[in-house]
Amino acid sequence: MKPVIRAFFKTLRAVLGPVMLLKERLTQPRGVVREPARQTTVNLQCQNLALYQFSTCPFCIKVRQEMRRLSLPIARRDAQHDAAHRAELLQGGGAVKVPCLKITDASGQSQWLYDSAAIIAYLRGRFAVA
Repeated sequence: MKPVIRAFFKTLRAVLGPVMLLKERLTQPRGVVREPARQTTVNLQCQNLALYQFSTCPFCIKVRQEMRRLSLPIARRDAQHDAAHRAELLQGGGAVKVPCLKITDASGQSQWLYDSAAIIAYLRGRFAVA
């Protein structure tokens, strides 16, 4: 019975995955426009951030949409298909759970932020246009 259930869900993911990616592409929000100097500062700050994600995860899509809305060039790391990124997420964050935002401070210390709502709140709090 388990192989049948696994096959069902694998087929379901194969069918719904492209639909979810198409919906994401068609509903991309417009990014905020900042003054060039301010956007350069934001871009530099985003170099210390990395989003570990699965491409068709609905919660990851939600975070990526917010990144577009805030015009944030945050590095995306595929923890689903890239074994090195998956291992880094497991070692650093403690769990292979996505989305996960890796925040590295100036001293090189990393904080791993799980949960899409917490990630979005962090991004809005740090990068929202006043």
